[in-house]
Amino acid sequence: MLIIARSLLFAGLFHLNLAAHLIAALPTLAMPRRRIMAIAKSWSRASAWLLRVVCGITVEWAGLDRVPAGRLIVASKHQSTWEIFALIGAFDDPAFIIKREAMQIPLLGWCLRKAGMVVVDRGGRPAAAALTEQARHELDRGRQLIVFPEGARRRPGAEPVYGDGVARLYAETGAPCLPVASSSGMVWPLRSLVRRPGTIRVELLDVIPPGLAGQTLLERLEGEIEAATARLTGGRAADTPES
Repeated sequence: MLIIARSLLFAGLFHLNLAAHLIAALPTLAMPRRRIMAIAKSWSRASAWLLRVVCGITVEWAGLDRVPAGRLIVASKHQSTWEIFALIGAFDDPAFIIKREAMQIPLLGWCLRKAGMVVVDRGGRPAAAALTEQARHELDRGRQLIVFPEGARRRPGAEPVYGDGVARLYAETGAPCLPVASSSGMVWPLRSLVRRPGTIRVELLDVIPPGLAGQTLLERLEGEIEAATARLTGGRAADTPES
């Protein structure tokens, strides 16, 4: 019962924290983009603090020294909402690929647009070309493009489903790619309000330089991320108790 109570408290505070930062971001809509990114990083730090203090969840990072300066595609495992706010704080100037529907949400959409997020619109080849153009523009500004290769959150132990979008961006932008593995789903289960005390383990793997064929890149990403994720989770599914 205590875990449920703490999880509900965290959920309420998490949304209040988001609302407060969105309101604080309003003046930055008329300022340089870096100002709104500073607000986003403040939200990231506050969210991590709430998770630690309220839910007893800590984070262990490995491989942060592998992050190169400048343009970079970050291909991350996505098991929970945690990756969204945590990766904002882990990189210098991150840009996420987001759905167009998010841009239509009052206030949030304005902030996402000001922050220079890359919008995906499921509309066939013209939409894919527009996405690549946006991604190249943000990468050429020296930013880190955050991509979730599976598209949606996946439970630990679930069969991986890697789309070819990240391979297309890698091939067409010529940016290096950094694979990221995580065990966040072990303490922040998919489609659950429960936040289990424990440690999220994150590993940033070796950077993959540009120049590989798209399919080769995709196979390498899946192999490296899934192997590292299995190691971080002990090969267990989220609902499997430790022995």
